[in-house]
Amino acid sequence: MLSKLKQFKDLKKQASDLKSSLAEEEAVGESKGGLVKITMDGNQEIQNVEVDESLLASDQKETLESAIKEAFAKAIKEVQSLMIRKMQSGEIQMPNL
Repeated sequence: MLSKLKQFKDLKKQASDLKSSLAEEEAVGESKGGLVKITMDGNQEIQNVEVDESLLASDQKETLESAIKEAFAKAIKEVQSLMIRKMQSGEIQMPNL
């Protein structure tokens, strides 16, 4: 029982260390033409959003919405790719329970 408790404690520390490490990583998703750019950390938390001023006109609402969705999707994929690269390189290891 103590062995499982120690494993759980170790796992919790690994998760905390991983979260801290991923917070230092950066992934950027950009819409076509670079009109919207979303920057996320490795924990998929949005750090910055940049919108080209040309999209701020009221007649550009649909274009802006589409560009935000596109940039967000690309940022998420970039974070997922980052995680895969870290797992393949051994920086992220799955615990043996």
